Amino acid sequence: MDVTREAAGAQEGVRAEGAEDAGGVPALRLSGLVKAFDGRTAVDRVSLAVPRGSFFGLVGPNGAGKTTTLSMAVGLLRPDAGRAHILGADVWADPARAKELVGVLPDGLTLPERLTGRELLTYTGLLRGLPPDTVARRTEELLAVLELAEADRTLVVDYSAGMRKKIGLATALLHAPKLLVLDEPFEAVDPVSAATIRTILRRFVDSGGAVVLSSHVMTLVEQLCDHVAVIAGGRVVASGPVELVRGGQSLEAAFVHLVGGRTGGAEGLSWLAS
Repeated sequence: MDVTREAAGAQEGVRAEGAEDAGGVPALRLSGLVKAFDGRTAVDRVSLAVPRGSFFGLVGPNGAGKTTTLSMAVGLLRPDAGRAHILGADVWADPARAKELVGVLPDGLTLPERLTGRELLTYTGLLRGLPPDTVARRTEELLAVLELAEADRTLVVDYSAGMRKKIGLATALLHAPKLLVLDEPFEAVDPVSAATIRTILRRFVDSGGAVVLSSHVMTLVEQLCDHVAVIAGGRVVASGPVELVRGGQSLEAAFVHLVGGRTGGAEGLSWLAS
């Protein structure tokens, strides 16, 4: 089976599925996004439609353009061309509305390190204009669910990498968004915390929200996501339902085939067997 050709058809299916919601408005629509750095094109006319109520995985090799694409999708990086819409709101023409609807966990998130976890969530909630009592209640719940309650008076500068990832997710969830865009949300997170995060995200999707996440772990994407897009060289090479994109094989095998990776042995390293 030509996975790329089949998945291209699946991409149209994704668009059609998204169009069934709210008069044809998907949770996230990217249209012809382009971004170049120092004359090198990092993202080359990326177009995607993420249906509401979907768990959408974005996968690709290092340097494929995943982080750049997500940064443009949520308003962190201005594209050279193309548009991004969150539930119909133009990310660049109507940024205030778009950012009300999305929660973001970017890669390499920088946090105010001289605040405690509780102070960070309180500050974030008030900055977003939430009522103080709502901020206090949601902060309490998030710290408890993400197992950060005992560290709520610890400065963020003293947080471990996994704790930073969890408090970053908490800030993304605090204002009850309709879409979550998460760049490597499980990186440096221990298995117990990862299970908790998976439960939270599945509950979010089951309630009608949509999640877009990037990851290098194919088994994780295969377990969590119902849709997936594969990016290589700044372009979408396959997109659609996971079952269709993987084409009867594992997602990892399909991914390696699509991006042209090598799966052979380490020829020339015979000295390792000595």
